[in-house]
Amino acid sequence: MLDIFRKIYLNSFLYNKKIFKISSKNLKYKPSAHLLSSIVNIQTKKFNINEFSLETVWIDKKLNEKQINKLNNFFWLFSLDLKSSNINVQKIIKNWTEINYKYNSKTWNFKTTSKRIISWLSNSRLSYDDSNEQYKIDFNYIIQKQAFHLLNQINTIKDDHDKLIGISAIILVGLAYNDEKNLIIKGLDHLKKNIKSSLDAFGFPKSRNINSAIFFLKHLILIREWFKESQTEMPDFIDENIFYLGQSYAFFWKNLNFDPLFNGNNISNNHEFDLYLKRLGYSFKNENYEFSNYVSLRNKKVNLIMDIGPSPNKKFSNKYQAGALSFEFVSNGKKILTNSGYFNKNINKLNDLSKSSAVHNVLVIDDNSSCKFKKSSNLESEIKDGLKITNKKIINEKNYWKINATHDGYLKKYKLFYERQIEFYPESNKLIGNEKLVGKKMLPNLKFDLRFHLDPSSKTMKTQDNKSIFIEFKDEGWKFTCENYEIDIDNGFYFGKRNTYTENQNIFISGITNTQNNYIKWELIKI
Repeated sequence: MLDIFRKIYLNSFLYNKKIFKISSKNLKYKPSAHLLSSIVNIQTKKFNINEFSLETVWIDKKLNEKQINKLNNFFWLFSLDLKSSNINVQKIIKNWTEINYKYNSKTWNFKTTSKRIISWLSNSRLSYDDSNEQYKIDFNYIIQKQAFHLLNQINTIKDDHDKLIGISAIILVGLAYNDEKNLIIKGLDHLKKNIKSSLDAFGFPKSRNINSAIFFLKHLILIREWFKESQTEMPDFIDENIFYLGQSYAFFWKNLNFDPLFNGNNISNNHEFDLYLKRLGYSFKNENYEFSNYVSLRNKKVNLIMDIGPSPNKKFSNKYQAGALSFEFVSNGKKILTNSGYFNKNINKLNDLSKSSAVHNVLVIDDNSSCKFKKSSNLESEIKDGLKITNKKIINEKNYWKINATHDGYLKKYKLFYERQIEFYPESNKLIGNEKLVGKKMLPNLKFDLRFHLDPSSKTMKTQDNKSIFIEFKDEGWKFTCENYEIDIDNGFYFGKRNTYTENQNIFISGITNTQNNYIKWELIKI
């Protein structure tokens, strides 16, 4: 019912009057377009604005929601070629303004509006320069009107990423116009609140999402560069949080140079962002081997990274995956063992699958994940029953690595703890794992599975005795063996690339619990 009244209000004359607060007639600061290159996917194939049909561009009824958002956020301005006419760009903006001068649920949604403001101001060479006086008045009016709309709606936005984009737009408008310093103040206040609610004391997302840390870093750097370029005094907390987020970036990307597939992360390839940071003079380092409950043990050739953290609060669990104690193993830049990645579309069975323990390199009891999920009111998945981590022990020596940890994800239902110990001997390139189910009273006849997922580019071959599996890459081979269980090769799904999937293979070990022996010992050695 509240949503219905809210929609009526947003479309009313009263709301339109409320956000009509234009006070600045002159655009003071025009941000450089290149500052957006860290967050805008600029298409390699450029197109000419002169080829647009002004008569039909805004009234195409065949467009779906995603296409409508892409069209109306104007981020496509960054993909125009140099032959494009700013006169035609301004005609299109004028045409958009005439059609959308009032709130419209399709074209004024929070995220789309935020991006549109940023795009218009960052492309002022096309959108504003060499225009007549009336156009400039109308442009300034609609920019500020949209900014006040964002400010009015920001407390209704639950997604911290969408909120951050909106905050960025509000602050930019405040910087761009002389008389809108109040927007800077309010924008910074919301920024401080968003950081406090979304990041922990070490500057890492409470969701435990690696990609989210990079998202925050990109936008805070962008805001900082706007302040710097506009010669406006900036509060210290922005630099402080950039420092902490930079620690995250160094740990999960600079140190690894690959994307660890944990808790909502996908392959993102941050090489371009590295160049962006270098151009702007940013440099981040993190020499720690443990950070925010992730462990990364590494030398020049090999990297072992493992999730030893508890599940997040349900408020931050939308993209959390039940992969506690899972790990990835990389040799010479090749993922020998990988988690399967995350399928981002919520209303999809593949999303549920990608959140399960079964698509991680971890033990599973009775086909149940270590965390239970439920659908929230907005159909997003959130944690119902979480888990805690105990018995953490890490050894990081030149010739010996060890990670030991236990989680209680199966305690409530099965009265069992899952304990994992992984050792690595760098000189012999040998990885050894010990998996245990521990409980005061062992429940017999429970099925358990242990999977080790392989990169889709790898090839496998099983020995006739079902005790060994060879993993082959183009110029490297590894042998996987299990001491006390037969092993097999199974097919699965790989979601490494965002919202896509392909088939991959996994090494599969299965057994039944008993009162005598509930451990699995395995070994992975380079051949």
